Amino acid sequence: MRRISVSDRLLRFAAIGISAVVLQTAAHAQWVEAPAPSREKQAMIDMGLEHETAWDLYMYFKEQAGDVSMPEPNDLPDWSGVWTRDGILFFWDQDQGDTYPTRNLPTAKLRPGPRQRLIEKLDDIERGIEYDRLSAGKPAGMPRWFTEPFLKDFAVTPDTTYLINEMMNEVRRVYTDGRDHISAEDSYPLWQGDTIGFWDGQRLIAHTNSMKAGQYQRPQPEYSEQVETVEVWEKVDDDTIVVDVWTYDPPVLLEPWYT
Repeated sequence: MRRISVSDRLLRFAAIGISAVVLQTAAHAQWVEAPAPSREKQAMIDMGLEHETAWDLYMYFKEQAGDVSMPEPNDLPDWSGVWTRDGILFFWDQDQGDTYPTRNLPTAKLRPGPRQRLIEKLDDIERGIEYDRLSAGKPAGMPRWFTEPFLKDFAVTPDTTYLINEMMNEVRRVYTDGRDHISAEDSYPLWQGDTIGFWDGQRLIAHTNSMKAGQYQRPQPEYSEQVETVEVWEKVDDDTIVVDVWTYDPPVLLEPWYT
């Protein structure tokens, strides 16, 4: 089984000097703040902070790439096989912990309203009260697509890369033929959003907008219809694809959320 792995640089934390901060809710439940990021991860967080919007970050990658013309088929990486996410499945950022339900708050910097709604949701989960739109037969959608713990496979072509999740047959289409996003006049929220991208050598860079509101996972925060993502996909060995993701969502997040 091949896996989509979180880069090792995101998992190396200093063994000394990181202490947990404990919060108290009105019900006196203890919630633990996320640990400080590693130096490598902080550099990626800072990259997101240097760009006001997801589109600005996407254009930065595009400018760095230079020639983004559509590649020849023989120049594309081999992503054949069946893949699954490596490690902790139900958390957007795997630094949140390894148990579910969890007492650990996510690494996202949330606005007060979404933060309070998340804590209330986690309190409900501890009492056995959960609701998930998947229970009503609805798709996970994007960006939750990343956290679904099932099998994925990918079809890479010069003009379109298909990212396929077996659950709900959710298919994302990354158009790399030079097109722009759907115009503002014609766009509306979609389960998988509207994704365009380009190839920078063996790396696929993608920008997604026009997504439906939802939640990153059951124990995770919400996201709004203004959410946008920037993704950098790269196959680093025969069994590992690393995906760096920045999420921008002004109504929910105080700053971009990187994992």
